[in-house]
Amino acid sequence: MDHFDIVIVGGGIAGSSLGAALGGQRSVLLLEAEDQCGAHSTGRSAAFWHEGYGGAGVAPLTRASRFALESPPPDLAGQSFLTPRGAIHISRTGDDFEIVRGIETHSVDRAELELLVPGLRPEWRHGLVEPGLADIDVAALHAAYLGQIRRSGGTIRTRARFSHAERRGENWVVMIEGGSTLSAGMIVDAAGAWADSVAVACGVAPIGIAPMRRTMVQLRVGRSGISRLPLIVDAASQFYFKGEGDSSIWLSPHDEIASDPCDAAPEEIDIAIAIDRFEQAVDWPVERVERSWAGLRSFSPDRLPVYGFDPAAEGFFWCAGQGGFGIQTAPAGAAICAALLLGEPFEAFVAEIDATPYDPARFC
Repeated sequence: MDHFDIVIVGGGIAGSSLGAALGGQRSVLLLEAEDQCGAHSTGRSAAFWHEGYGGAGVAPLTRASRFALESPPPDLAGQSFLTPRGAIHISRTGDDFEIVRGIETHSVDRAELELLVPGLRPEWRHGLVEPGLADIDVAALHAAYLGQIRRSGGTIRTRARFSHAERRGENWVVMIEGGSTLSAGMIVDAAGAWADSVAVACGVAPIGIAPMRRTMVQLRVGRSGISRLPLIVDAASQFYFKGEGDSSIWLSPHDEIASDPCDAAPEEIDIAIAIDRFEQAVDWPVERVERSWAGLRSFSPDRLPVYGFDPAAEGFFWCAGQGGFGIQTAPAGAAICAALLLGEPFEAFVAEIDATPYDPARFC
């Protein structure tokens, strides 16, 4: 029977970034059920770094991750994973802006909004510019993490669906669908929407990780030159959109629809709602839907990530509940989890972060 020090269940951004952060200090196996890693939420991200996204409890992770995304170590990538874009929060009333303390912003009036967002409908009279927002090259980042795992001696198995596990003495015996069996000193639950299911299959009490479906639509519109349009965010959290091509945008109705863990797909009603909200924001003609997709964002009960050993299950480690902010916080989250797993001090770039709010013991 093959033995590994650490088995990570889930090959998305959570599992791959943690595997890379372990850096060969332990023998690591990453298990992915699908044909390729990142087939679900990671591969369906809106792909931006937004400092306030997730609220004040998540902001320290996001801020700490920026430098690692802008200036990754040479062995991970040769260039930045970020491209500046900026964001403009828009409001009809001006009293519904919610910005996390410390984020650089400045207000703009209606006249300035008309220059920044031509065709913005007249009822949108208030704006808040957030220059720090950036696009993330998610595919490159994820691929770099997977490559780092392989270079450091780790093993990645796709088409290896976790079945169940049980603790025997100092190790876990892990069963993979199809009959394969292996042993591990520790199991990391980085299974995203399936995190609670993996826990139950290990005899561990679920935390209450809730998958929520979010819809994205790529629209062809009757306006050109918008590929670098800033992210336009409704202050009331009803939509956001950004330029994607010369005459295309990515649009979301900012939905959170409860879902079972699954290969999420967009519903026609959610696409229609997104387009309706977009048309209430700007007068740009919608020419066609070029494509649409949906992903599951998985939240813990308090909407903060869950990093740490389960207090009631020896050798079972949670790396879950990253909501929609798992990619932009990946460097910091992975560094914290690696330190906790190995019992080592935090790296310098996360040393000032208090990880207590992310401890799974808070749910016991």
